[in-house]
Amino acid sequence: MALHAIAPLDPHANRRGEPSMAAERTVSLARVKQIVAAIVLAFSAMLIFLAIDDLTLKMRLTLAVFVATITAWTILDLPDTPVALAAAALLPVVGAIDEDVLYRSLGNDIVWLMLAAFVVAGVLRQVGVIEQIIRRLLARFATVQGLFWALTFLIFATAFIIPSTSARAAMLAPVYLGLAAAIGNTRVNRALALLFPSVILLSAGASLIGAGAHLLAAGMMERLQEKGPDFLGWIALAGPFSLLCSLLACAVLLRLFLTREERAIAIAERNADEALTPLTGQQWIVLAVTGAMILLFAAQPMHGIGMPLIGIATALLLANQKVSGLPLKAALKSVEWNLLLFLAGTLVIGEALLETGTAKVLAERMVDLAGNSIAASPALLVLFAAVVAALSHLVITSRTARATVLIPALALPVAALGVDPLNLVMVVTLASGFCQTLMVSAKPVALFGAMDPPPFGQADLFRLAGWLIVPFVVLLVVFATLVWPLQGLPLY
Repeated sequence: MALHAIAPLDPHANRRGEPSMAAERTVSLARVKQIVAAIVLAFSAMLIFLAIDDLTLKMRLTLAVFVATITAWTILDLPDTPVALAAAALLPVVGAIDEDVLYRSLGNDIVWLMLAAFVVAGVLRQVGVIEQIIRRLLARFATVQGLFWALTFLIFATAFIIPSTSARAAMLAPVYLGLAAAIGNTRVNRALALLFPSVILLSAGASLIGAGAHLLAAGMMERLQEKGPDFLGWIALAGPFSLLCSLLACAVLLRLFLTREERAIAIAERNADEALTPLTGQQWIVLAVTGAMILLFAAQPMHGIGMPLIGIATALLLANQKVSGLPLKAALKSVEWNLLLFLAGTLVIGEALLETGTAKVLAERMVDLAGNSIAASPALLVLFAAVVAALSHLVITSRTARATVLIPALALPVAALGVDPLNLVMVVTLASGFCQTLMVSAKPVALFGAMDPPPFGQADLFRLAGWLIVPFVVLLVVFATLVWPLQGLPLY
């Protein structure tokens, strides 16, 4: 019986040799990647240690580790976190940085803020506050078009309380499933499934805690000129841009994937039978505490208490059974420890690039190679940086990894050609948030695309990304060259 159970369904499969051919192709591709990676590393080592002059040993070692890390992430497609931790541990081993830099990364305020935010998000998910609020607000919209616009604003708002795009996707997935079941139209559900990850990813840029890459960028900005945007400062700079991008995605989905008749489908009566339970006292308390945390974040310049400390106090208060019904031990299970360790590792890499002066050298060499003619138009430099950063998700699938790589290797060198470095860091960080092209480009896309049955395919993502990327880049250039200088972030 067991032998029959595992027999191949297709009696001709083994005869055709399809499984073995697929396995051989996989092995061959892996070998090609390994060969290419070996060539890249060997060539890079020759350049770093033999061809480039006027570098200290620490600079050469840091640059070698940096190139090896990028190669592992891109060509070899190795897991992000182990590679980041290995690179962070290798830097003090080879003498590029002191061991204290590695140890301090785990106690960095960015890591503690993310830890606290994950606990808060876990409590919100467990008590069902977000789902309750969304269901109540969506009950007021009668058509598919109204539903899409309302969802865009609601998903945008979650970026200010949930610190990870993947965590937001996991929290909002049940909302999508409930709406899809109520609507029952395949084409509408496809557009709806594309709306959720698209707005989750594009809206993340509005909040300082919306992604680890933003905290990393803010830390880099503070290191560069001893000033970085706070919670409200980041919203003022990136919030309008991210909101416009989210609304643009909603408009493209409505026009590109739905007909006029489908946009006008009535949904109010479809949900009429679904009873809305009132918020419990526990949910009201959790909502009030979370709201107080956001207000304290916003008022941080006035009271002077650091955001990590506010987050930790809120997390400890919410992860109390008397407050939320959820003990701290259970709340800590919602923390994405993998992301926190990855963030700590990338912080060490970024610190090494700045502390050893490697990032400065990269910028100077870029100026020498490019010459003064390219620096004639700051707008073109911003456009170049925005395009490269927006396309970087095709080779680097982690948002934080993209920021780690692009800030020292792209933003700072381009800034040395005649653009304010803080402006370029913002451009590169926000542009790296565009990652809707491939299923593997972002976890929210993969999560919604992997549902059973799959609501959308790769062709749908190509179509959506093709319509979004040009206005996305143009809008970012407009903000960097025209809007941000009016807000105190100069172009040059």
